[in-house]
Amino acid sequence: MLVPPEPRLQARSDLAWAIAVGGIGVVLFIAMLAFTWYYAAAVFLMFAGMLLGVGLNAMTNRLGHMLHWPHAIRLIIVCLALAALLAGVVSLFGATIADQTKVLSDTIKSQLGNVKAFLEGHGIDTSYFDFSSSTTSGSERTAPAATQSHSLPSGLPSPSALASSGGAIVTQTLKVLLGTVSAVGNIFIVLFLGLAFAAQPSVYRSGLLFLAPSKYREQATVIVDRISDTLERWLIAQMITMFAVFLVTWIGLSIIGIQAAFILGIQAGLLAFVPTVGAIIAGVIVVLASLASGWVAAASAAVLFLGVHAMESYVLTPLIQRQALDIPPATLFAFQILLGIVFGIWGLTLALPLLAIAKVVIDYFKTDHTVEDPATAI
Repeated sequence: MLVPPEPRLQARSDLAWAIAVGGIGVVLFIAMLAFTWYYAAAVFLMFAGMLLGVGLNAMTNRLGHMLHWPHAIRLIIVCLALAALLAGVVSLFGATIADQTKVLSDTIKSQLGNVKAFLEGHGIDTSYFDFSSSTTSGSERTAPAATQSHSLPSGLPSPSALASSGGAIVTQTLKVLLGTVSAVGNIFIVLFLGLAFAAQPSVYRSGLLFLAPSKYREQATVIVDRISDTLERWLIAQMITMFAVFLVTWIGLSIIGIQAAFILGIQAGLLAFVPTVGAIIAGVIVVLASLASGWVAAASAAVLFLGVHAMESYVLTPLIQRQALDIPPATLFAFQILLGIVFGIWGLTLALPLLAIAKVVIDYFKTDHTVEDPATAI
């Protein structure tokens, strides 16, 4: 039996349309990957601003349980409270932080030199630890020669030597200024994006859902709201965890008698934002800083670090974090290492929230939604 010409042409047209749509989708996906690869810093910077906005919105919503005021007023109260808290910490502990930062920096440098000498004394090559020896020795070797070849008979440097030295000073100054401006600019970008997201979350939610096809808009609504709820609960739990780690580390190191206990507690609390890897880095810094006070203090600091890590892993995480996010540690660590290698410090720092978003999407599509009402699935 022959197929009429019109259905056959319709079938060919549908096949060509499907191939064209699939090809366009593949090209757009490759373009998105290339854009993310080349502009990873900007993408992660915007994602950090979005996370800040989610955190501010979470605190604003929590405040709404006590004060039934407009969202904008509650957000202003939250921002003023955070600014007052930061100003109070700076005014009360600013001098302590500056002094202990200087002491900690000198102590870490000294202890790294002692560790290097200890390893060299036992026949272990530590040349890969020295990042400035080659450049320093080279400059030390070439500096006398340059001074001799470009100096006047009276011993004063020649105009060319002065010009080259002045150019080097200007270059280094420009590097420092550009680095400072870049860091401050990134902070202001994150703050601006966070405040913009937190001020009008419904506007950005509606705009994001508008990008989804109307056929899948209900599913996109469920996924977006689940991601928002997961990130809000995780950020609140993470803030509690970071404060607990800071407080216990500060008190414990003060009892042991470590000189820079307060700044060590701050860095341990901040590094607690990065699970596993942050705890390891914080522990190494704490132990190195404690070596200046003797082996007993270093061993006590190591025991304290293990206790803080156990508290974070077996007390705070099951009680707080498990309510917000449940990701196997090995999966998280592997994902952190992968993003850290590919995207650097940004990927390492933001690996957990990115993995949380991926987990929400995967969990949604693994669930049977044939009898589920999208409005009640949020």
